[in-house]
Amino acid sequence: MTKENSALTQEEIRARLLELADPGYREFHGKLLPGTDNILGVRVPALRKLAKEIVRGDWEAFLLENDREWYEKDMLQGLVIGCAPMDYEKRLARIREFIPRINNWAVCDVFCSSLKDTAKHREEMWEFLKPCLSSGREYEIRFALVMMLGYFTEQSYLDRSFAVFDSIRHEAYYVRMALAWAVSVYFVKFQEETFAYLKKNRLDDWTYNKALQKITESYRVDGETKIQIRAMKRK
Repeated sequence: MTKENSALTQEEIRARLLELADPGYREFHGKLLPGTDNILGVRVPALRKLAKEIVRGDWEAFLLENDREWYEKDMLQGLVIGCAPMDYEKRLARIREFIPRINNWAVCDVFCSSLKDTAKHREEMWEFLKPCLSSGREYEIRFALVMMLGYFTEQSYLDRSFAVFDSIRHEAYYVRMALAWAVSVYFVKFQEETFAYLKKNRLDDWTYNKALQKITESYRVDGETKIQIRAMKRK
């Protein structure tokens, strides 16, 4: 079967999404995405499976034609960019095109988790993230932070990452939550170094305390360490 005749049409994709929609999940998930009112209720594993099917056909046509009728179409766009076969320079170009479509934490985080080949191209991605971090735009910054916690918890990136954390000055909730989450992930992976960072950092009080909370919620942090972390809370 050739690429052309195996491709799903936009109408077929639309029909598949409607078939996969779960009203109960739509109601549940909608509560987690305030302000997003075009949710069908398709679960992420089903979207990943559909994205892989799209990639077996003319995925480039899909990316050009895919509209924003539903939130799940944004999800599919990101997932196809993540799993379609292409060189990394081209993937970075696709990522750059997609970032403006990100308007909630779920699309952001699922998209980040789909960019698996970043592990083989860390330096290229690190350079790509720099403008995102300084853009001033909520979901560009969140994208960069979630990419950092997903792919840059490595010894060679610790100092650079801590410097990034200290540089973030943004009041948006989903930026501050991503920053706190990132600090907690780094703590789990590099406890001694992140402990030292927490004792001398420039995080705002809310983000700092939220990071401590997330550390204490981790099952990978022992009880004695959690006592120490709780004692570090700012008033």
